[in-house]
Amino acid sequence: MIKRLLNSTKFRYLIAGCWNTVFGYSLGVTLFLLLTDSVHTALIAFICNLISTAISFITYKVFVFRTKGNWVREFFKACIVYSNVALISILAIWVLVDLVGLNIWISQALAIFATVIISYIGHKKFTFKARV
Repeated sequence: MIKRLLNSTKFRYLIAGCWNTVFGYSLGVTLFLLLTDSVHTALIAFICNLISTAISFITYKVFVFRTKGNWVREFFKACIVYSNVALISILAIWVLVDLVGLNIWISQALAIFATVIISYIGHKKFTFKARV
C-alpha cells in the first residue's frame, strides 16, 4: 500500500505541496515581519515568490513528476506557470493586507489556497507534460 501511494503522482504532489506550502508560508510571513517597515508588501511577496518558485520546481521535478526532461526547458515552463500564479498571489496579498486590512497570516493562507489548484494543473498539463 505504501509503495502504491509513493507511485501515485497525486500523493507525491500532496506531500511536496505540503512541504512547499509550509516553506513558502513561513518564508512569506518571516520576510513580512522582518521587512514590513522598509519594504512594500508587494515587493516582499515578489521576493518570497522567487525563492519559493525555485524550491517548488526542484521538489516537483525530482520527487513528484520524476521527469528526465531538460532542466532548463522545464524550469522555463515552470516559471511561466509560476509567474501567472505569482501575479495572482501577489495581488491577493496586497489587496488583503493593504486594502482590506486582513492579518498577513490569513492573507498568505488564502493566497496559497487559491493558487494550489492552478499550479497543479499548470505543471501537470504544461511544465512536466511528457513529450510525445
